[in-house]
Amino acid sequence: MNSRPEALGAAQILDRLDELARSAETGGPAEAEAIPSIFMDNAARPASGGLEFECVDPSADRPVARLSRGQPEDVESAVRSARSARRGEWASLAPQKRGELLFSLASALEASTELLAALETLDVGKPLKDSRGDVAGAAATLRYNAGAADKLQGATVPLGSGFVDFTELEPLGVTAHITPWNFPLGMAVRSVAPALAAGCTAVVKPAEQTSLTTLAFAAMCAEAGFPPGTVNVVTGFGEEAGAALAESRAVDGVTFTGSVETGRLVGAAAGGALKPVVLELGGKNPMIVFEDADIGRAVDAAIEGAFENCGQVCSSVSRLLLDRRIKDAFLAEFVGRARALRAAPGGQDADMGPLVSSEQHAKVLAHIESALEDGASLLTGGGRPKGLERGYFVEPTVFDNVGVGSKIAREETFGPVVSAFPFESESEAIEIANALPYGLAAGVFTSDIDRAMRLARSLDAGTVWINGWFIGGVQAPTGGVKDSGYGRERGMAGLQNYLRIKNIGLRVAEAG
Repeated sequence: MNSRPEALGAAQILDRLDELARSAETGGPAEAEAIPSIFMDNAARPASGGLEFECVDPSADRPVARLSRGQPEDVESAVRSARSARRGEWASLAPQKRGELLFSLASALEASTELLAALETLDVGKPLKDSRGDVAGAAATLRYNAGAADKLQGATVPLGSGFVDFTELEPLGVTAHITPWNFPLGMAVRSVAPALAAGCTAVVKPAEQTSLTTLAFAAMCAEAGFPPGTVNVVTGFGEEAGAALAESRAVDGVTFTGSVETGRLVGAAAGGALKPVVLELGGKNPMIVFEDADIGRAVDAAIEGAFENCGQVCSSVSRLLLDRRIKDAFLAEFVGRARALRAAPGGQDADMGPLVSSEQHAKVLAHIESALEDGASLLTGGGRPKGLERGYFVEPTVFDNVGVGSKIAREETFGPVVSAFPFESESEAIEIANALPYGLAAGVFTSDIDRAMRLARSLDAGTVWINGWFIGGVQAPTGGVKDSGYGRERGMAGLQNYLRIKNIGLRVAEAG
């Protein structure tokens, strides 16, 4: 085993990551080498205790690198670095300058698309074309927030001629960003970009399964000219680094995307420290298709919604609510399309890659097995694709005749698995859709605009899409209700997470 790595500057860490990505193209490194990944003060260093963990390629089930396993003392150091930057050079930068740095960073990401995409595919397993799209989305997010940096204005308050009263929008302070493994780069940028635009500093704890692009992003921030301590990364496990970050009283706000169970823990920790928290949690999202819908268009959306990123999207289609009159026709076309999807290692740019980890693979297969035990009808899929004996692959899987009380009907699977449910009336569709504790996203397919709007206002979901799926972009706020979390990311609503209002009042003395 290699000796403990020394600290590396931003340019050096990017060189090491580039070497890792290139070696992966030719079958991977002969040995998983250690890469220091506690990034603070614009340099990467080992964890304070020298602990490491393996970074695994999910397409081949093999380790490709060893990263630093951050401990609470590493979190404390990173937060201290962020707090120093918040009070130092970063605080003195004009909002316009912050925006210029974010614009430069967006261009840097685009110039490094191939490196970032290769690292994202190595970590997550998704097709390279999808990873390239994720880099483009991250650059768009940076530019959107860059343009807002010098437009975060307060307001005057009319108290009468004897007073001048106004508000200013101040940066929240040091912000914590605990990000998931399904879109590592995109989710980090989604919350870090508005935090930086607002004038905050950031400490990011990426998911232990997928830390490479977050580390690269932090190094690119340093190379783009962000002052030391502005963006920091602590890699490691949630119960160690993540918990310490959420609990830290030196952190002024927390953003978390992940499971409901972990979200409750993060929310409780943040609440104990009396700081705001934004939670985007799980979903069991319904797509409702009425008899007057454009079936071809609905099937297209369902295929993308159910199997994009191998179903590892919080807002994936996981429940197909189908008008009984068109259910058979819809499923015939949908199942045929699902069977035609090709799974392969991400570098082959197929329709689907693997699941992210052995744990997720086992969970998805267990959900499929439970559905079969409960008597659901398997229409396609259900196991490992032929010819893919290694890696965490699962076929696109479709169930019919699913009991509404079964695990597959009620719990988030987070894989390429979708279940069909018939309905007879508009009211029954709403009842089925709203029956679960989740409320992240929902979709309605119909040619009746009145019905579409009735359902949009009746569905318990933070987002409702009509005659489409995954509608929106960096401008559109996203978030959940009920067990799917609270608060909103993206758009101007997302910027508000990183600002606080200060009211300033002045009494005007009377003349003479």
